[in-house]
Amino acid sequence: MKLTLIGAGGFRTPAIYRALVTGSGTLRFDEVVLFDPDQERLRQIGAVLAGIDAELGDCVAYRSTADLRDALEGADVVYCAIRVGGLEGRLLDERIAVEAGAIGQETTGAGGIAFALRTVPAATAIAEQVARHAPDALFINFTNPAGLVTEALQRVLGDRVVGICDAPGDMCQRVATALRMPVDQLWFDYFGINHLGWLRAVRHRERDLLPGLLADDDRLAGFEEGRLFGGEWLRAVGMLPNEYLYYYYFEHEALASMRAGNLRATVLLAQQSIFYEGNGDALTRWKAANSAREASYMAEAWSSRGVEMAEVSAAREPGGYGGVALQIVDAMVNARPRVMILNTANRSSMPFLDERAVVEVPCLVGPGGVVPVAVGDVPMEAKGLILQVRASERAAIDAALSGSRREALRSLALHPLVPSVEVAERILDGYLTEHPALAGRFA
Repeated sequence: MKLTLIGAGGFRTPAIYRALVTGSGTLRFDEVVLFDPDQERLRQIGAVLAGIDAELGDCVAYRSTADLRDALEGADVVYCAIRVGGLEGRLLDERIAVEAGAIGQETTGAGGIAFALRTVPAATAIAEQVARHAPDALFINFTNPAGLVTEALQRVLGDRVVGICDAPGDMCQRVATALRMPVDQLWFDYFGINHLGWLRAVRHRERDLLPGLLADDDRLAGFEEGRLFGGEWLRAVGMLPNEYLYYYYFEHEALASMRAGNLRATVLLAQQSIFYEGNGDALTRWKAANSAREASYMAEAWSSRGVEMAEVSAAREPGGYGGVALQIVDAMVNARPRVMILNTANRSSMPFLDERAVVEVPCLVGPGGVVPVAVGDVPMEAKGLILQVRASERAAIDAALSGSRREALRSLALHPLVPSVEVAERILDGYLTEHPALAGRFA
């Protein structure tokens, strides 16, 4: 079985590789290929992987290549994690939006749309190569904005594409800990789209344990979502929102924090530049940069709540993308079905969306593929927000693939985190002026 990792010079690769090494007892690949057009970045990441081998006393054999066809030929599983425009592009996305008066965030609002306009053409070009050289491969998408990019990829590869995000699973684990229950004994009634989801119930046998948790301020104070949103608002909503709902529920406060200089891309760019350009032990440098990355996660949200980031990051588990991806492959290849919250085509999971809209819901994963469970109807306020954001994201896909300025403007103006059409026009003008690739495509 052949695994190909596209974008392997990126910062997540060591975490994915560690999962491959530690999970090799249940799932072994005959060939692992790391692809990245930037060979210097791939060399630096290779040095980190060598450090992981020494640390674990084990390894997974792999080879590196800058030839995409070579990487894909005959692949059974493709992981894809690319960042078109790099962190420099992300910083522009965030800064231009904030200066125009809108939330600037990599996946949410105007920043996510800008990222999508650059990313969708590149991702679909990769998907076309996968269709040609690895027609039966399972394609696991890590690339942000995960739900939007997954839907664009499914236009080429269909249901062989599944998108992953570790945020819902991490939230469920934190809730299980707060309830003092094993996570595998609970059913998490989660629904939404990527970075726009809610936990509606936590069932143990015939009981819903979520109302009791929402009523307990002490327990809410013990995990991230409880502290971020506060008990009063959570009880008003009656659900537990994904942490990215902060940008919608507390838009004014988040924007004020960003205007005060809390742009996460600034921190990431500085830390990753030190890593990629530095000398000395590669694994040590990567761990230091990764710690800074974790410590800056949603810093604009926490700072606006008056919480120190060091306190938050100390309690946070490291990102689990690699483990999630391996669990999908294990469930499908080794016929060990499991329930996972993933990004996949809606089918009929949420009946107010069309069947091809990519949703983020619990799915049964096994030899038959990824099958979303029936979520049914959802509260009106959640339904309205999902529909509006989904319409904006679909317009972004159409704009990215067609080069239509009209569709790009429509995507920005439809998004609920862009306050007006005039602001959308200023943001789009800023993106087309400062992003050379976008300027050429939308000329």
